[in-house]
Amino acid sequence: MKIVKGKLDGIYEIYFDSDKNGREYFIKTYDEKLFAEYNIRTAWVQENHSFNIKKNILRGLHFLLPPYTDTKLIRCIKGKVYDVFVDLRNDSPTKGKWDCAYLSKDDNKYLYIEKGFAHGYLTLEDNTEILYKHDNFYHKDYDCGIIWNDEILKINWVTDNPVLSEKDSKLMTYKEFINKFGGLL
Repeated sequence: MKIVKGKLDGIYEIYFDSDKNGREYFIKTYDEKLFAEYNIRTAWVQENHSFNIKKNILRGLHFLLPPYTDTKLIRCIKGKVYDVFVDLRNDSPTKGKWDCAYLSKDDNKYLYIEKGFAHGYLTLEDNTEILYKHDNFYHKDYDCGIIWNDEILKINWVTDNPVLSEKDSKLMTYKEFINKFGGLL
């Protein structure tokens, strides 16, 4: 297992070592001692499984408002996604900046996203499945989001024509979020 820090503080790509022998494979997907070396100390309390039937489904940019903000550990178990995260932390020098990572069934990695980030993804293949671990329980009344095509953030989503839910098509802008909440944490 190898952990690589992302460009934004609080983001890590965690690569698994796989033992393939021609008839099966074995992957260690969690190592508390190694995570602790990177100060990744999280008690996971909830795991969600998302199935996306079509390519170009865009989900996000989602987050929970305080006091229920959560850290996520994300893995693509089928298909491929373009995963995007936006720093919304008040005390962060990269507040308002975004970055991305590709996750696929074949890359054997997790994406660790610390509390204080908005998160979204775009499916790049039909029948894509994602697993998310969370360190806080979901609270519907604190569910929030920023519109995918925000003019200030200028996220390159690698598509101009995503498939959106009604909820995701009506999320607030980054400016509206800042004016209303200031930031997270």
